[in-house]
Amino acid sequence: MNPSFQELIKHKFPDLSRGQKKVAEFLVNFMEKGSLYTAGQIGKEAGVSETTVIRLAYALGLNGFSDLQELMRKEWLSSSKSKESASTPAADSAAEEKKPFSEWLSPVDEKELSQAVDALIKSDQVYIAGFRESHTAAYWLYYKMNQLRNHVLLSFPTGFLLETLCNLTSASTVVVFSLPRYTKEALEVAQQAKKQGAKVIAITDRRLSPVGQIADITLLAGTTEHILSLLALSQIVISSMQKRDEKTAGKRQEHLEKLYAEQGIFLE
Repeated sequence: MNPSFQELIKHKFPDLSRGQKKVAEFLVNFMEKGSLYTAGQIGKEAGVSETTVIRLAYALGLNGFSDLQELMRKEWLSSSKSKESASTPAADSAAEEKKPFSEWLSPVDEKELSQAVDALIKSDQVYIAGFRESHTAAYWLYYKMNQLRNHVLLSFPTGFLLETLCNLTSASTVVVFSLPRYTKEALEVAQQAKKQGAKVIAITDRRLSPVGQIADITLLAGTTEHILSLLALSQIVISSMQKRDEKTAGKRQEHLEKLYAEQGIFLE
């Protein structure tokens, strides 16, 4: 099966020149424009020469700019059609949850959201990593996910234990928060997870961020200067998990409520 446009960019991105990387990022972020603009117009938008745009096509192993644009056009049209298709539990949840958070969220890719939710429900364990400023959001996701399923683990604010990562398997999922300024710990966790065959979900600001380049699934946060963008996206993930697997989540929450009552955790 031939790789999609975004998969091809992701695979080749580390080997591209600086100018070609600028074009690649522009095309990934503005696929509609890339599908319709000329090479000269794309170069102007990306801040490079028309020649650089054409050279990108060859660097990706294609026969020329026309092949690159055709690949983009097919993926863009396919993506547009999928958004018009029948709703799914994940899509319905995303639409419902996005309303109060619209100013902080980037458009959520329903296909990737659905894939992420599926992985988080079926994995033998989930490891959530967030370092420094992003640890707040990572902890919130960790706490909420523990209410829905078992075997959820969390990194430290400034590092991680290799002994914990050693337990990852090909049936595990690792969620990595990675935002500017990107930390080496986030990339190291993702790399180690990939080595052990675990699925990596990146919550990041762009698809071609250091962690985004190697992630299996990428969920884009909105205004990364505001912690609410991370919490809003995390809430969509949690709500989607809850609706996708109501039976399991309901049983776990019922058990937790009994424990809360026995311990007198809440006043009312």
